Amino acid sequence: MPELPEVETTRRGIEPHIVGKRVKALHVRQPRLRWPVPPSIHEAEGKKLKTVERRGKYLLFRFSSGTIIAHLGMSGSMRITAPGEPPMFHDHVDLECSDGTTLRYCDPRRFGAWLWTREDPLQHELIVKLGPEPLTDAFNVDYLVARAKGRKSSVKTFIMDSHVVVGVGNIYANEALFMAGIHPKRAAGRVSRARYEKLVAAIKAVLAASIEMGGTTLRDFVGGDGKPGYFKQTLRVYGRGGQPCLACKTPLTEIRLGQRSTVFCKLCQT
Repeated sequence: MPELPEVETTRRGIEPHIVGKRVKALHVRQPRLRWPVPPSIHEAEGKKLKTVERRGKYLLFRFSSGTIIAHLGMSGSMRITAPGEPPMFHDHVDLECSDGTTLRYCDPRRFGAWLWTREDPLQHELIVKLGPEPLTDAFNVDYLVARAKGRKSSVKTFIMDSHVVVGVGNIYANEALFMAGIHPKRAAGRVSRARYEKLVAAIKAVLAASIEMGGTTLRDFVGGDGKPGYFKQTLRVYGRGGQPCLACKTPLTEIRLGQRSTVFCKLCQT
């Protein structure tokens, strides 16, 4: 599933090709995505695209009269197509600009979304309750300690809750907890302030590194500029269950936690 770094990579990849251009047409070949693509989305036609922003894993295509809210779902990707390139079977939406540049949305599983709002998109029901962006100052140790107080759920589940902080997907939660030396099953309310300080720094570091390297390469994801990510080459624990810990050589333990694969070191993480 594309996570925050992959979505940010997509945003950066497509932005220079379409921002400032006028939309000639929106071609919706398959409106049945996670939510039906509304007919009102065609209000973007004839309008100039002002910005492409990201909030959590949502992409916001802002126009003077409204905003397209897009989500990549589990298998979605966006790319800039060559002129005249015919759509493939899973290419469900095209945003065609007046100069011929086309942003194409592919989604084999159709769990993504293309929605339209005339209101402030940050107040949309899908977005308004999201937690802070992890790479901003709003995500800090004071905030995390306050949110964790009294929580009995595991710290890994806690930091993966998008209402607590956005964008800490399974891969990045595994990596950040290892970097901070925190056992993933430890109750969120029983993590010390000093450890949360390390965890905040680790989350910021692992996400920033992944964005810099172009996102994590997964089965279905290709970056908006056509380049896959290479962050998976630097993963320390995720996907390495049973292999030696890179710090102490102890075999890494792999369990299921909250329906997700969780890999950690019994010696380095307590």
